[in-house]
Parts: sequence; structure tokens; C-alpha cells
Amino acid sequence: MPTLSIAPRRPATRAAERGVASLEFLKGLAVLLIGAGFATMLHRNHDLEDIAVNLLYALHIQHHQHLSDIFLRAADRLEDANLLLVAIAAGVYVMLRFVEAYGLWVGRAWAEWLALISGAIYLPLEIVELFRRATPIRFGVLSINILIVTYMAWLRWKAHSEEPAPARS
Repeated sequence: MPTLSIAPRRPATRAAERGVASLEFLKGLAVLLIGAGFATMLHRNHDLEDIAVNLLYALHIQHHQHLSDIFLRAADRLEDANLLLVAIAAGVYVMLRFVEAYGLWVGRAWAEWLALISGAIYLPLEIVELFRRATPIRFGVLSINILIVTYMAWLRWKAHSEEPAPARS
């Protein structure tokens, strides 16, 4: 039966796992900070479309790009009820990323499974988006995700192959 204990790892393996943990933590932190910024601006009665325009400006995204059009249309359609759902989804995403980052940092097997599954879920979407419109950023995101999913699968396969066979009676 698999245990929840920390498996001894080589330093290179631990460093790679902690690198993935850092990336997951940064993803969660980015969503948390963006959400806090939106909440602050909404609390001051700013218009969602104005917030979206300011965010695009801060990220140096031009108004005529496809991404900015999608973002501005979404901001225009958001209502208070939808905003609450977006906030809840963002909160769940942040918690998931932070829990995954902690588990990977301390070398937990469940976190490796979580990273493997959560990364694999995004692969079909990232591939479709790359075929729809190939950009260096989309290619980079897909490449990093493939590396992480492959690495986590390798860690789980390695851990499984090192488990002792059950005793036969």
C-alpha cells in the first residue's frame, strides 16, 4: 500500500520537483494578486471595462490584438452574479495551486499525482489553441506543460517500479 511519507530523492530530482512547486506557487500568486486588484478596483466603484483596459495597458497588450478583444468583451458581459462565480473559481484555483506547490516542495506522492492530472487536463486545450493560432507564448506554455506532465509521470512510474512486490502466502 502506498504511503504518504516522503520518499528519499536524489538532489537533482528534489531540485526539479521544487522548481515545479515554485512555478505552481507563482501561478497561484499571480491569480491571487490579479483577483485582489480587481476586488480593490470594484470596491472603489470602477467600471469593469475600465479595469480591463488598465490591466491590458499594464501588461503591454495592444488593444487591436485578439486576446485584448476577448478580454474586453468578457469584462463587458460580467455581471455581479457571474463575478461572484469567477471569484469563487479563482479562489479554488489559487488554493489548488498553493496546496500542489506545498506538496511538491515537501516531496509528497499525492502532489505528484495532482500535478500530473492537473497538467494533463490542460494539454488538449493548449494543443487546440496552438493549432488555432501558433504563437511563441502558446508554444512555450505547451512545451513547459508537456515537460512537467512527462516528469511527473516519470516520477510516479519510478516510485511504482521501486515498490516491493506484495508478499504471497
